[in-house]
Amino acid sequence: MKNFLDISDLSSQALRGIIEEAKKRKSSRKDLNKSEPDNDKPFYGRSMIMIFEKPSTRTRISFDIAVKQLGGSSIILSPEGIHYGKGDETLKDTAKVLSEYADIIMLRTSSHENLKEFGKYLTIPIINGLSNQSHPCQVMSDILTFEEEKGNIEGKSIAWLGDGNNNMSNSLIEAASKFNFTLKIGCPKQYQPNKKIVSWAKKNKTKLTVTNDPRDAAKDADCIMTDKWISMNDKVNKSKKKKSLKKYQVNKKLMSLAKSDAIFMHCLPVGRGEEVTNDVIDGKQSVVWTQALNRVHAQKSIINWCLN
Repeated sequence: MKNFLDISDLSSQALRGIIEEAKKRKSSRKDLNKSEPDNDKPFYGRSMIMIFEKPSTRTRISFDIAVKQLGGSSIILSPEGIHYGKGDETLKDTAKVLSEYADIIMLRTSSHENLKEFGKYLTIPIINGLSNQSHPCQVMSDILTFEEEKGNIEGKSIAWLGDGNNNMSNSLIEAASKFNFTLKIGCPKQYQPNKKIVSWAKKNKTKLTVTNDPRDAAKDADCIMTDKWISMNDKVNKSKKKKSLKKYQVNKKLMSLAKSDAIFMHCLPVGRGEEVTNDVIDGKQSVVWTQALNRVHAQKSIINWCLN
């Protein structure tokens, strides 16, 4: 049984295989309607249970469409609507019951420990749809999007601006190691990457640079990425955090420091006028809507990897 919890858990070869399958499946769908199944229907007769502890737009819809395109069905649950370790039923018992009903689980949670704890008791694979620690499905779709626009990501330079210590930056650091690209993180000192992930990066010879100067991070980048300054359930002084991140806003001036054909990425939802200006996110270099679409294709491939 194979779980998809963190990019660091998989080999470079396995991750590359997921990306290449996603490319092939996307290409083969050119003449099909959005919810029409792929010709081979590899998930036919199977089902996925999705549990959302946190609100979701892209994760919910993209996984639902991904399952439909693979020829299967999905069931969407919230913790409030099931026992999920509450009342008279333990988390272990909930996991054992769900393992009898479906073929795979996707969990979107505020706690990475929930993923690990729930996964211990499941007898079917579990996919991390997002946790406070990592967002691997998003980063896999970002790599797919980058390679569609710019070719193989190996040896390329990616700039991350803003909060360097969140789930997206963690997964990007892991991806930089596995896909062998250079990652330059521009962030304030108080929002630098977690020491544990930096230590992991050094051990794995990751091409990682952390700088307090956003211009250094953006210079000659093939792609500039950012994220919302205030994440869901982010228990911080919001005005203070926004003030400290102000100079890391992605605007035309910062984009001009990157390569002339650089692209802009954002995992969405976006704080327009905060982490990015409208002229950048709506501009010609922005590929954010393709990123959102590619969640479907990357996740189809991740589901297949877990089950085969």
